[in-house]
Amino acid sequence: MKANIIILALGGLLACGPVASAQEATVDAATDNAPTSAADSGIAAYVAAESETQPATEAVAAEAAEGEAVAAEPVAAEPVAGEALTADTAAELTPDVFDGTQIVATQELGTNDAVIPLIVMDEVPLTDAIKNLARQANLNYMLDPNIPYIQVGPDNRLPQQPSISIRWENVTAHQALAALLNNYNLQINHDPKTGIARITKKDPAAPPPLLTRIIQLQYANPSNVVAGVQAMFVDRRSKVVADVRTSQLVVLATEQELAAVSEMVTELDKPTRQVLIEAKLLETSVNPRSVKGLNWAGTLEAQNLAFGNNLQENTPQQSLNNTLSRSFPKLLIDTASGFNPSTAFLDADGVNAVFSFFNQDAEAKVLSSPRTVTLDNEPAVLEVTRAHPIINVTAGTANTTGGSQINYTNLGVVLRVTPRISANNFINLAVMPEVSRVFDTETRIVGDQLFEADIYDFRKIETRVMIPSGNTLVLGGLVQDDIRHATTKVPLLGDIPLLGKAFRSSDKARQKANLLVFITPTIVEDDDYRPTETDFLKTPMPVSDELEGEWSTWDSTKEYDWSKVAHREPRFQEY
Repeated sequence: MKANIIILALGGLLACGPVASAQEATVDAATDNAPTSAADSGIAAYVAAESETQPATEAVAAEAAEGEAVAAEPVAAEPVAGEALTADTAAELTPDVFDGTQIVATQELGTNDAVIPLIVMDEVPLTDAIKNLARQANLNYMLDPNIPYIQVGPDNRLPQQPSISIRWENVTAHQALAALLNNYNLQINHDPKTGIARITKKDPAAPPPLLTRIIQLQYANPSNVVAGVQAMFVDRRSKVVADVRTSQLVVLATEQELAAVSEMVTELDKPTRQVLIEAKLLETSVNPRSVKGLNWAGTLEAQNLAFGNNLQENTPQQSLNNTLSRSFPKLLIDTASGFNPSTAFLDADGVNAVFSFFNQDAEAKVLSSPRTVTLDNEPAVLEVTRAHPIINVTAGTANTTGGSQINYTNLGVVLRVTPRISANNFINLAVMPEVSRVFDTETRIVGDQLFEADIYDFRKIETRVMIPSGNTLVLGGLVQDDIRHATTKVPLLGDIPLLGKAFRSSDKARQKANLLVFITPTIVEDDDYRPTETDFLKTPMPVSDELEGEWSTWDSTKEYDWSKVAHREPRFQEY
């Protein structure tokens, strides 16, 4: 049986198999009837030229008959990696390169995972094919004695082996060997202790072996990818562990599952696009007020009258005369003398009116222009707020002491935006602007104690929109208009024509606030980044720990070191 093995490796040619003549070599090299490329034509010409130059020696022929490989080193020109061999190039090689039985690669592959451009085998025994591919893969191996192809039969002869005829392009030696063994129900078991692999038959009942692979992630978060990897597993024994520190995935799975996981991770592990959020928050407020007239509320609305004879002694700062007691009964009567003391008094607040005749107006405009960059589908928060104190007072009891605690709440404008990049450079925005402020103060009496608390006003919009990148979204409608009109009038007197104006008053007030939100999302492209030159990392280590030089004697409080004057070198040298 005549057989050929032709392997066009990176930087050389490996052609193995007995070739009897130039004619047979040329026919065997062209397995597909005709060369399909310049490389194929070069291989055929190379084999033919070498077979005509030197016939096989008897020793080499004997070794070839036993299926052994004989290596010969070239002494002339070598083929250039990636170029097809021609007849001229083949003629320059010495006859020793081709020994009539095998031709070995004129240059080593260098790495086990090097891609071989072309592998051609024509009617090659299985064990010879395994031997040559294992050699190209730099694999130390041995065959399991239980393989029927290497067991001697009853007639003390080896059984007939399958003949291999293949033509593979752009595969590694490991891939070719794995495909060949898998086709004949064989497998490789690696022994990490000895470094020698063992080729055995596959057990039909045994589950597929588990392989371990460490996948390095470039952009994705390992914790986020773990859920997707686990969904790809079919075998219950398969596992995946995420190492957050190094952004790696440790996957234990079958070969088919590892291939699927690698393909999925390649699609998911891509740089996340970013979105520039530019916002302008314009808040305007108008607070006009007009108060006119006489307000008699202090006289007629809350006139406190008290009649009695129990006087209390006042200080001159309190009152020139003694007034009725406020902490004791105001009226004292006994059964013997009646009123005691006999003189009674009437206390009143007196006449009290407030005259107002003025207009007041206040306008405010607050403009904020925050900017931020956030990842796709990640929330961004823009805040323009002020911390407002909230005082919590705890009343004391018989067993506990009272106290107070101050907490703070942020009041102002808060904008929450979550962008999601869609097709055609559109951006899906989830927008939630919120405006808060102190509206008023509430006063209440609890347990004979007066308490005051602030009333807060909150305005919020939550919406989702779709806008093109670089366009501006305007949000309005956060308008608050508080109009108050209060009037006072003394009955009857306030109805007298002309004179009644002295017994009437009016108080008009308006608080109007409007908020406009302008949001411009823009997708950040790769050419938008600009590197900044800096030499900060090249800054030398400071000699001293002082931030600046020593101060002069005029500015410093340290005592002047006169020894510097004594050791000062003279300015002029004496000759």
